[in-house]
Amino acid sequence: MSIAETLLPEFEQEMKSTRQLLERVPDAKFLWKPHPKSFALGHLAQLVSWMPGWIGQALRFPVLDLAKAGGYSFETTAKLLQGFDQGVRESRDALNAAKDADFAATWSLKMGDRVLFSAPKAVVIRQHISHLSHHRGQLTVYLRLLDVPIPQIYGPTADDRGFLAAG
Repeated sequence: MSIAETLLPEFEQEMKSTRQLLERVPDAKFLWKPHPKSFALGHLAQLVSWMPGWIGQALRFPVLDLAKAGGYSFETTAKLLQGFDQGVRESRDALNAAKDADFAATWSLKMGDRVLFSAPKAVVIRQHISHLSHHRGQLTVYLRLLDVPIPQIYGPTADDRGFLAAG
């Protein structure tokens, strides 16, 4: 079994639950923050919508230069979902096309001429999936504080009727 074949089932599961969560982000609350030091809901949702695309980018390119990256903005949930879906498609295609040797190549995160981090692409892709799960978890807390029902991610939530009936 190839490296890509081992990653694809997890990728598909994580993308499905992430999309279901993003669908629930209320446009009217994009400026809301749980704390003054926290990201605004709209920026956190935008980050979560971008992250699936990072997997394909890491497979296709040897470096990401943050000095050339765009900043955060406030987009509608519908627009974030469009970007999310595109990133998922592109990353799925990149994973399907990848050979095991592609995962051994080095990828670097840079800020201009300064290298912030370098690792084999296999490590970077696993970290991207973990990083996405982390920020998705933050998003669940934001939505819970706004009393938005949370969908299942790894199992039932308190908002799932089947869970409530059994409990």
